[in-house]
Amino acid sequence: MILDAYGKPIRTDRQRWLPVRASYDAAQTTTENQRHWANADALSADAAANASTRAVLRKRARYEVANNTYAKGIILTLANDTVGTGPRLQLLTDNAKLNRDVESAFAQWAHRISLAAKLRTMRMAKATDGEVFGLLMTNPGVENQVQLDLRLVEAECVRAPWEHLTYDPRMVDGVVLDEYDNPMQYYVTSEHPGDSHGWRLDYDTYQARSVIHWFRADRPGQHRGVCEITAALPLFAQLRRYTLAVLMAAETAADFAAVLYTDAPADGNAMPVDPLDTVELERGMATTMPEGWRLGQIEAVQPTTTYKEFKGEVLNEIARVLSIPYNIAAGNSSGYNYASGRLDHQTYYKAIRVEQTDLGETVLDPLLEQWYYELSLLSDFAVLRNTVAPPHLWFWDGTEHVDPLKEANAQATRLESGTTTYAREYAKVGLDWEEEFEQRAREKKKSEELGLTSPVALLAVPAVPDTGDDDDEK
Repeated sequence: MILDAYGKPIRTDRQRWLPVRASYDAAQTTTENQRHWANADALSADAAANASTRAVLRKRARYEVANNTYAKGIILTLANDTVGTGPRLQLLTDNAKLNRDVESAFAQWAHRISLAAKLRTMRMAKATDGEVFGLLMTNPGVENQVQLDLRLVEAECVRAPWEHLTYDPRMVDGVVLDEYDNPMQYYVTSEHPGDSHGWRLDYDTYQARSVIHWFRADRPGQHRGVCEITAALPLFAQLRRYTLAVLMAAETAADFAAVLYTDAPADGNAMPVDPLDTVELERGMATTMPEGWRLGQIEAVQPTTTYKEFKGEVLNEIARVLSIPYNIAAGNSSGYNYASGRLDHQTYYKAIRVEQTDLGETVLDPLLEQWYYELSLLSDFAVLRNTVAPPHLWFWDGTEHVDPLKEANAQATRLESGTTTYAREYAKVGLDWEEEFEQRAREKKKSEELGLTSPVALLAVPAVPDTGDDDDEK
């Protein structure tokens, strides 16, 4: 039974006709706000991100990234900071020799297929297109014992065939779902729709275990991705329009543009001139005007005092969509001091770590599982047969500290107080603590064999007093 605000029952057949009695200002529809909320809808996640809508957003986002320097720079920076030089695998089994052998084999294979470059391309496509697909397949051209390869596919290549365009609750634009909402199959065009010479495309069907689909689900029940810079696309257009307007004003001010006008009344004496006639003026030329007419130059005011501020505010709003601080998006930290720059970077690097975790779980883990299986088929790794991929970690490039000496002091303090571990500190800079310890032991042993003084004194670095000048450092 449904009750109203006074506890009285409401008839079910009349429920949808009841007026809205909302106590929230944002739920009120007035003459002032009805145009603003005119496009608000109650569509599901997949219906709102339908194929035609995503296609329009993809085309516009690609256009901006291809032609807007800020858009291109932001996307490149995001991909470089997320992937860097590529992930490094660390196994966590008790067999140290096996761990090193498998890690070395993975590094060689990743180099052969240019895994790092493909991951950077995937990150750029995810931001621009909203999603990216990777097909796991055998490539005889891979110069490695394991010839598994990752073939990247753009979003428009995964689409519903013509015979499946009718409504099917288990088909979401080329993605076939089971009763538990898990992807089962993917329909992938044999050629890119942009390269097709006909209106009908051929499709290949891939099982879900052979397809990697990376996108960010912003809503529950969302099965296809929407470009991550969607909210910023109108701002990119405004930024370009404003820049062109300022440039036009500057050019007009620099040109010798003038207009003829007269103070004579309508029936006064003035030489007749043709209305809206134009006269070309040469540089350094002196001329005379018709009787009764004067020459006045057009005043073109250039908004130089507000141009920089406008660009900064718009660019800051654009970068916020991707959790990027202004100084990274603009490539300019002149307005930052040391403390404020470091504070903004904390939020940015946290977003990068989240993205790296998602990349590892969605892309690298399925890739490793298939690679591990094919590696086990080799005679040198026969011991791995009939086993699943072991526990592991993914290491990424570390972030350089602005003040290495202060960071070293803080690191030594944390290690001495027991609030951190060597594994955690090495992981921050993208290194494996076991490999680094083994390397240090080899260096120490070699130095002793040659009778050399150890080049690295294992002593705590003297603490540098904090002068409190961080806020003033530029």
